Amino acid sequence: QVQLEESGGGLVQPGGSLRLSCAASGSAGSIRNMAWYRQGPGKLRELVASITSGGTTNYADSVKGRFTISRDNAKHMAYLQMNSLKLEDTAVYLCHADVLTTSRTLYLYWGQGTQVTVSS
Repeated sequence: QVQLEESGGGLVQPGGSLRLSCAASGSAGSIRNMAWYRQGPGKLRELVASITSGGTTNYADSVKGRFTISRDNAKHMAYLQMNSLKLEDTAVYLCHADVLTTSRTLYLYWGQGTQVTVSS
């Protein structure tokens, strides 16, 4: 079992920055990939950025060049640095992690989410 807890959300003006953190606990050492998703008002949940255990990253086109995902495997943490925030970035941001066991069973975990509101 893995538990994920996000922090760092809040209210920010357009053009501002925020840094989200995701703390993993439980069997966190078995985590393979980590990612940030978001779900805006009336929108479907979408992938924002992902990072493998080796550090390979992937970004949604809408955030490329503005957001940076990183992780600290020793601390079982993931981060999302968000710069040049836009109104359309307003959403609940959720941390996601997956674990692949030695028996090849895949487990998916979600945090509760943290609200990011971009408003003037």
